[in-house]
Amino acid sequence: MKKTSVYLRPEDEARLDWLAEREHASEAEIIRRAIASYEPSAEVDRNFAGARSGEGPGSSVADVPEEELLRGFGR
Repeated sequence: MKKTSVYLRPEDEARLDWLAEREHASEAEIIRRAIASYEPSAEVDRNFAGARSGEGPGSSVADVPEEELLRGFGR
C-alpha cells in the first residue's frame, strides 16, 4: 500500500471521523471503501434534446391522421 495525503474541508474531516467511529474502521479504510465504490460520471453527453432535429421531411406528427398513428396498436 502507498501512503498519500488528502486535504479535507473541516466538515469533511468531521464526517470522516464520524464514519470511522460508526463503522469501527480507520479513516484510511473509510477512504479506500469510498474510492472503491465510486462510479465515474458518464463521458458521453447523454442529452438527446434536439438531436437530429434538423433532419427529415419537416412534417409534424400532428399532421398524421390519428387512424394512421393508431393502426396496429393493441394487437
